[in-house]
Amino acid sequence: MAEKIKCLIIGSGPAGYTAAIYAARADMKPVMYTGMQMGGQLTTTTEVDNFPGYANGTDGTAMMNDLQKQAERFGTEVRFGMVTKVDLSTEVGGIHKVIVDESIEIEAETVIISTGATAKYLGLESEQRLIGGGVSACATCDGFFYKGQDVVVVGAGDTAAEEATYLANICNKVTLLVRKDYMRASKAMQHRVEKTQNIEVLYNTEIDEVLGDKVVEGVRAINNQTKDTTEIPVTGVFIAIGHKPNSDLFKGVLNMDEVGYLITEGKSTKTNLPGVFAAGDIQDKEYRQAVTAAGSGCMAALDAERYLGALE
Repeated sequence: MAEKIKCLIIGSGPAGYTAAIYAARADMKPVMYTGMQMGGQLTTTTEVDNFPGYANGTDGTAMMNDLQKQAERFGTEVRFGMVTKVDLSTEVGGIHKVIVDESIEIEAETVIISTGATAKYLGLESEQRLIGGGVSACATCDGFFYKGQDVVVVGAGDTAAEEATYLANICNKVTLLVRKDYMRASKAMQHRVEKTQNIEVLYNTEIDEVLGDKVVEGVRAINNQTKDTTEIPVTGVFIAIGHKPNSDLFKGVLNMDEVGYLITEGKSTKTNLPGVFAAGDIQDKEYRQAVTAAGSGCMAALDAERYLGALE
């Protein structure tokens, strides 16, 4: 027999946990399935200094534990599991059917999707080992810790250009590694990079290895034309080659853009299906911050509460 619930939250992280806090306080008795990475992307960040309320900072895992405990205090049931199939209703007041771990059947009156997005990395063993030890996918999140130091940014699009210019205001020197002989960024962003004196752009250049044992000490870069290698001493490596929204489960079901970010209506968290809402990085490709994800999680819970209220 399928379990019947009022509010199902798919995915943890700041958006999911905040949605759970608000939904639980509204007596919606939310059930959350965390996904395989409890706490989401933030658990790969060692220090969080820019989330309100933590005067002395915290680390990502500790912050997610705090949010989970707060959600559970109000009655959220947090379960470790992965949603593997969805059958979402197109009718107002319809029941959304969900399968968890290919066996558990859930029937939910409302669904809040907060599955987030996954940063793309290069796939090097040394890079993966040093995530949180100097390798990052978010300059806005972690750039402050490299004040006055030398860093590398990898990428060629607008995101890489934005991250490089942001870091240039904080760091001593930024080296931007571009795989091809041109940048894909808009002309305006390219001009901004060119005008920033402490940014050096190396074209036809890729990272061969991130150097360092427990923390980043440099990178070995290779020119993919000449095959020459160079060691660049840096303390931070910022990978800016894009994010992949975790929305494969909803392809052909929910409206999404060409990349896969879920599309919500206006300033709300409403998707194209009644009773289904999206919060956090799954629908936000602009800001991608913990605080904005938390804010949209609050919005999703309020939208879900109002949706249920209108059915009564």
